[in-house]
Amino acid sequence: MCGIVGYTGKQQAGPIILEGLAKLEYRGYDSTGMAVHDGTRLHIQKAAGRLGVLENITRGGALMPGFAGIGHTRWATHGVPEEVNAHPHFNKDKTIAVVQNGIIENYIPLRRRMEKKGYAFISETDTEVIAHNLDWYYRKYGGDPVKAIVHTLLRLEGSYAIACMFADHPEEVYAVRRDCPLIVGHSAEGSFAASDATALLKYTRDVYYIGSGTIAALRPEEIGFYNLDEEETEVPLSHIDWDAAAAEKGGYDHFMLKEMYEQPQTVRDTISPRLRDGRIVIDELGLSDEDIRRTEKIYIVACGSAYHAGMTGKYVIEGLARIPVETDLASEFRYRNPIFVKNSLLIVVSQSGETADTLAALRLAKENGVRVLGIVNVVGSTIAREADNVMYTWAGPEIAVATTKAYSAQLCAMYLLGMKFAEARGELAGEALAAMLEDLRRLPDQIELTLNNHELIRRFANRYIAARDIFFIGRGIDYAISLEGSLKLKEISYIHSEAYAAGELKHGTISLMEEGTLVAAVSTQPALYDKMISNMEQVRSRGAFVLAVTNVGNESIDRAADYVIHIPLQLFAYYIACSRGCDVDKPRNLAKSVTVE
Repeated sequence: MCGIVGYTGKQQAGPIILEGLAKLEYRGYDSTGMAVHDGTRLHIQKAAGRLGVLENITRGGALMPGFAGIGHTRWATHGVPEEVNAHPHFNKDKTIAVVQNGIIENYIPLRRRMEKKGYAFISETDTEVIAHNLDWYYRKYGGDPVKAIVHTLLRLEGSYAIACMFADHPEEVYAVRRDCPLIVGHSAEGSFAASDATALLKYTRDVYYIGSGTIAALRPEEIGFYNLDEEETEVPLSHIDWDAAAAEKGGYDHFMLKEMYEQPQTVRDTISPRLRDGRIVIDELGLSDEDIRRTEKIYIVACGSAYHAGMTGKYVIEGLARIPVETDLASEFRYRNPIFVKNSLLIVVSQSGETADTLAALRLAKENGVRVLGIVNVVGSTIAREADNVMYTWAGPEIAVATTKAYSAQLCAMYLLGMKFAEARGELAGEALAAMLEDLRRLPDQIELTLNNHELIRRFANRYIAARDIFFIGRGIDYAISLEGSLKLKEISYIHSEAYAAGELKHGTISLMEEGTLVAAVSTQPALYDKMISNMEQVRSRGAFVLAVTNVGNESIDRAADYVIHIPLQLFAYYIACSRGCDVDKPRNLAKSVTVE
């Protein structure tokens, strides 16, 4: 959600900032802007719309000369996406420029306080209060940027990442965060700050994951770090191993398509290191077999697609390990005042590791003495740092806003956990365990074969580009898969879609069926084939067209459907969105990393 890039060094800042912002477009945004110091003063340029507008206005950054600058892609939270609300924001004299991700929760009282001090506001944003507070404290403390930042931070409530510049310090960029992602790095070309490593990889793989409240002072030759006591502090250096080419399209039309085709390798990378000598070994779990046997309850908390993976996890863990599991939307978890049972485990699932609601659930659990396991994709993310233990999904960078390969990796993590817990509790052993392990080993190859049959779904998708409503139905795990299939379709094609537990059709939902309505019936569990066939016949008798998503060779389901596919629902959503001319990688109103509640 939003993107920040900062640079100071030996090269022209404008082109580097624009290039970095382009790498962060996947995070979602509706306006852009940057500030560059030319050695004498700060120049600020903002634009509504896509990054290309800003690139044209500045001629690729050439019209904003200077060796230090900050840039921003904004996803509107306060104020409509217009130029006046775009970042950077500034003080009256434009001697301080600020870009910010996240939300300042107490911006209204801060705004009133600054207005009483004579400050005038020109935007509707919460960010502008930061610029004016920085101005007030900068003047009060004799032009000391660190003091101004510290005293401003002590006033702010909420989650945020901030980069700012002061006209009196032409070679410096300051960066600080609280909960929202922000990393900094240094190379021979200078010092960098960004919301994500993808914006830095061209220049450096050595980065610092700064903690909440740590201020990074970027200078051309070095990066200094300060705590909230204004004392110099140290931050450990980390190295990024994954290939920068992983963040490029590699010949595919869209990142989303590329990432779908990376799923076999993603699944292999997630599963293979954890299968050893006929057993499930999850070193990072941090739980002995005895700990697992003592576990009385598991909570799985997540948002969006990760929540759907968690729903599958509930079915898998309960079915295999016979441990009670609650699956909750992170945005609701805290507000229902959850009852934590003794010897319980909270599993939080997040691709980015920065999801604000999921982080809040994690912290609530830890306050109540509950052990937390994080399932995340981003090394060094906030959830990875704050959870007691972390299980990485090793999906690599996922650029498309709508998740595909990270979701599949999360599903694999759930199966691995279910099997591990079942094995430790004596519920899975011998031939049954060996058979499941073999199924896991074969899974990447099966996914690859399935993806190779994509033409079938492309042809079918072309028939439904004008659809108004599409419904998904399923039972058990297939219901969880239906929820994700429906979400994918909504996210990238903008077609209204809903997913329902198939058994609930007759309790109201069936009233929505009419001639020509498309119903995608997901049926992959042999024990439930007959039940699903009954549901399919119920909607067909009311004029619906039934698309079955099922296993190869499932003749009974094949006969009950109007059309059958054996490939991922992700591709179904993708080809419909492409046929409708939608921006598949950057769907409207969405953000990749949701760092606000």
